[in-house]
Amino acid sequence: MEPVTHFLSGAILSRAGFNRKTAYATLAMTLAAEMPDLDVLWYFRGPVAGFQHHRGITHTFLGAPFEALVITGVMWSIHRLRKKPPVIPPKWGWLWLFSCFAILLHILLDYTNNYGVRPLFPFDAHWHAWSIVYIVDPFLLMVLAAALILPALFGLADREIGKRREIFRGRGWAIACLILIASYYAVRASEHAHAVRLVQLAHVGTSLDHAALRVEVEPYPISPFHWHGIVETPNYFQTADISNWTDLVTTSDANDRIDKPPVTAAVAAAKQSWLGRVYLDWAQFPVTRDAGRELPPDVAEDPNAPQILERVDFEDLRFAYSAIPGSNEGRAPLGATAYVAPDGQIEALYMGNSLQK
Repeated sequence: MEPVTHFLSGAILSRAGFNRKTAYATLAMTLAAEMPDLDVLWYFRGPVAGFQHHRGITHTFLGAPFEALVITGVMWSIHRLRKKPPVIPPKWGWLWLFSCFAILLHILLDYTNNYGVRPLFPFDAHWHAWSIVYIVDPFLLMVLAAALILPALFGLADREIGKRREIFRGRGWAIACLILIASYYAVRASEHAHAVRLVQLAHVGTSLDHAALRVEVEPYPISPFHWHGIVETPNYFQTADISNWTDLVTTSDANDRIDKPPVTAAVAAAKQSWLGRVYLDWAQFPVTRDAGRELPPDVAEDPNAPQILERVDFEDLRFAYSAIPGSNEGRAPLGATAYVAPDGQIEALYMGNSLQK
């Protein structure tokens, strides 16, 4: 999920009762809930390096205890710098344990969207994705923000009428928020399974000669009753629009069928490149195309640029649909490109429009 959801989920989890056990619980759990995304620092080494390590060791069961230890150390440092002691004393063992909970919540939330996580890495590098929630979910953001803001607003009203301030405000709101979110996820999980059954029963893109190898459905950001279906056969992919409200699966062979491209020499070389190995390890429905000859955009104006190269595009069909109108303009979301010389040498690698230097 995006960072705001993670921060808010950590704060709400703490307010559900953890903050009554030890000082700094809310701050620790809020920071810990976003701690795994520190892997974005890998992007300073380039977009391909960042992509390779995104949702890597920091999003694993092995990494969680060590990340929680870092958060506990930060809280200890803040405590040492404070001149006034907190209302309740800090209990460092509890803080470490609560930070572990928040980090595991981060991994769970990331598992529910269609990008996936590798929780058993490095022992098992397999990607796992539930694909029931879009990476930015407005409903989750609204509920989490309301559960955090409304108690503060009611607290202002209470102070206006002279009511004594509560030390731990908002526990009921936080518990209600967590129950509502759990119910929302249960609905989405049920509707995801229903959408898969609809695609299977409709035999989308299949025939006697083209049996389905895999069927998956991808979420939209708002409605749990609207899904994007993908069916893989030996020779092509077939996509479909699914409405659970009407049990309707809509597809068009002309627009929604993607033939598996031939493996040219340039495609074979690109698949063996650093980018190719990383991308194909992560992608669930990869399409790798030889897009023809052209120069990389960053060297097109360079008088010393190499000869015309073969452009090979990588795309994962999980992200090739327009979840938000107009969002798929330009290169495919989470798409990548390799430029291959006639001798098979890789001359340039791109994630989206960013060059790996």
